[in-house]
Amino acid sequence: MHKRFLLWPLLLAVSASSALLGVLAADLSKEPFTIRISCGSFDDVHTAPTNTLWYRDFGYTGGRFANATRPSFIVPPLKTLRYFPLSDGPENCYYINNVPNGHYQVRLFFALVADPNLDSEPIFDVSVEGTLFSSLLSGWSSDDEKTFAEALVFVQDSSLSICFHSTGHGDPSILSMEVLQIDDNAYKFGSLWGKGTVLRTTKRLTCGSGKPAFDEDLNGIHWGGDRFWLGLKTLSSSSDDQPISTENVIAETLLAPNFYPQSMYQSAIVGTDRQPTLSFEMDVTPNKNYSVWLHFAEIDNGITAEEQRVFDVLINGDTAFKDLDIIRMTGERFTALVLNKTVAVSGTTLKITLQPVEGTHAIVSAIEVFEIIPAEMKTLTQEVTALRTLKGSLGLPLRFGWNGDPCIPQQHPWSGVDCHFDNTKRQWVIDGLYVLYLIPLYITSICSLL
Repeated sequence: MHKRFLLWPLLLAVSASSALLGVLAADLSKEPFTIRISCGSFDDVHTAPTNTLWYRDFGYTGGRFANATRPSFIVPPLKTLRYFPLSDGPENCYYINNVPNGHYQVRLFFALVADPNLDSEPIFDVSVEGTLFSSLLSGWSSDDEKTFAEALVFVQDSSLSICFHSTGHGDPSILSMEVLQIDDNAYKFGSLWGKGTVLRTTKRLTCGSGKPAFDEDLNGIHWGGDRFWLGLKTLSSSSDDQPISTENVIAETLLAPNFYPQSMYQSAIVGTDRQPTLSFEMDVTPNKNYSVWLHFAEIDNGITAEEQRVFDVLINGDTAFKDLDIIRMTGERFTALVLNKTVAVSGTTLKITLQPVEGTHAIVSAIEVFEIIPAEMKTLTQEVTALRTLKGSLGLPLRFGWNGDPCIPQQHPWSGVDCHFDNTKRQWVIDGLYVLYLIPLYITSICSLL
């Protein structure tokens, strides 16, 4: 009976070690570095209910300001945005300097320009530090979870670039951006984790409450970022599972490195006699790796001892955690448990199944899913500097863009620039310029209009 649990003490030891690393990384005596920008605004803005400070717009390479139409209730109550017409170039960026090196949650909220004469829903790509992590698709403005994009990224040179890449379908429009420092070891998922990786937030759910919330609403601390949790009462519209909740204090919360708030463990979804198995399914980009984080706490008054609730966790049919007994792993009721698994997904669906083995029904408190994106290697610094100097000396028109990194993201290199990856230097280098041939054509076209 006890043999199947032999691996759990090892997992708990690893978890404790990671928590210790997080304590060493984050100086909890001081507040983390935080910048929030209200795009298009000429003044600093404070928003209710927490009196959050949003700085007036700065750091942008181009674009225009406009009044904003908020497409979702979760979008911050800000009144302006910055949009980037194609005449200002296919790539436009924000450069945020003097950012302490470290680990950051970068979140962007999108909105619509309040002008019926402009395209109501632009489609565009977003990159951070040269790595493409989000592509807005048709219909994003009517889906709450798609009105923002979020990535976890490391800043290594005291500056952060966030770029918007036009796809020819409307003008990229940005309501706000947040740069929130988190623990250097936050979301450490395994050997692939590190400064060469960007994590894109794909899904974040809190189960049982049915109420969407930010960490701030859940009494979280700032070192955890300000995560947005979509609230669910059931895992799917057709499921027969049910929500439960408690007011009991939950132990082992707000611990480094992820600093999960207590409130998210005070509710859960459990199976029923009719449907003891819990199942959650979501769409994903195929042929990617995903980091799945599952949260549990035994808050059911009917469960008081080990072996009264034992279940397997399957991801896309493969066993991720076998014979999971929350009380056995945590040592007592009302104690948070966090499990993490990295999975490769070849199809377009990620399905999490919690299947009872002994005792009563399965239970879950929260779910997080991140896409693991290899960070792009940047272009050699001196070559980027040389090209920017050339841009200034030639007085290139805005429509050329030439913002961000010349070679990355690879889907959006600068026009007129040929790039080559140097395997020895592990960086991109400029292999050739044909922009000089385009300048006379540009001047000729301008003269013909005079």
